[in-house]
Amino acid sequence: MRNVKVGLVQMSCTADVNDNLAKAIAKTREAAAQGAQIVCLQELFKSLYFCDVEDHANFSLGEAIPGPTTDVLSELAKKLGIVIIASLFEKRAPGLYHNTTAVLDADGSYLGKYRKMHIPDDPGYYEKFYFTPGDLGYKVFQTKFGKLGVLICWDQWYPEAARITSLMGAEILFYPTAIGWDVNEQDPAISQEQYNAWQTIQRSHSVANGVYVVSVNRVGREADQQFWGGSFVSNPFGSLMYLASHDQEETKVIELDLDKTEYYRTTWPYLRDRRIDSYQPITKRLIDE
Repeated sequence: MRNVKVGLVQMSCTADVNDNLAKAIAKTREAAAQGAQIVCLQELFKSLYFCDVEDHANFSLGEAIPGPTTDVLSELAKKLGIVIIASLFEKRAPGLYHNTTAVLDADGSYLGKYRKMHIPDDPGYYEKFYFTPGDLGYKVFQTKFGKLGVLICWDQWYPEAARITSLMGAEILFYPTAIGWDVNEQDPAISQEQYNAWQTIQRSHSVANGVYVVSVNRVGREADQQFWGGSFVSNPFGSLMYLASHDQEETKVIELDLDKTEYYRTTWPYLRDRRIDSYQPITKRLIDE
């Protein structure tokens, strides 16, 4: 049996980066105490979600990867014997920044990083002001407890990203996330539809690729965003194995049976029946000729 226990840390953040890091460490320890072997933190967990405004002062939050935070988390990973997935604001060079997730193995080694490929620019999510699109391509990481694929927030709306990462051998797709409701939205039905769409698209990645999906969102109000939490785990048929609340910090550990991937993929053999000879048109922006 290839069972792995995955920890999700859904938490609120403040303007104090040191407090946020300390909270994330404490909750990672809590997950490890519950048996977690892999712990995923939410997107940009060290700070408030600063992309709600375009403010040059926020570039001071950037840091090198590997760097001071990955050094701290590497020591933690080694001490606890766990894998840590940590989403950080990467300063690559003066004027060049990325939304990046580092992966630290259970022996404390730094396995590498994934830079967010899809960058949004919407009211409340002005990420193009801060982040250069990723240039490392899609990534998988061979850890002590399995081969992991990491994508970040806006990536979750793109089935191409999930497909490619799965084809590279990912057994679990992790999505560190920061998304919520606009508190000025007056129609609750619209808010519910938005959350449902977010969950549905990611569960569909589970089904289409025969993999587990672990999505970890933040919670709490920041400026005009009410982050909706709702972190979840779905199995390769898209069934929910865990669903967090919309308004509470939660640390949850879920056990996944990686051997079942064979069952799911042979029962519904999508990878077998893919017509890769017919997919070239998808590389066009729009098929309008």
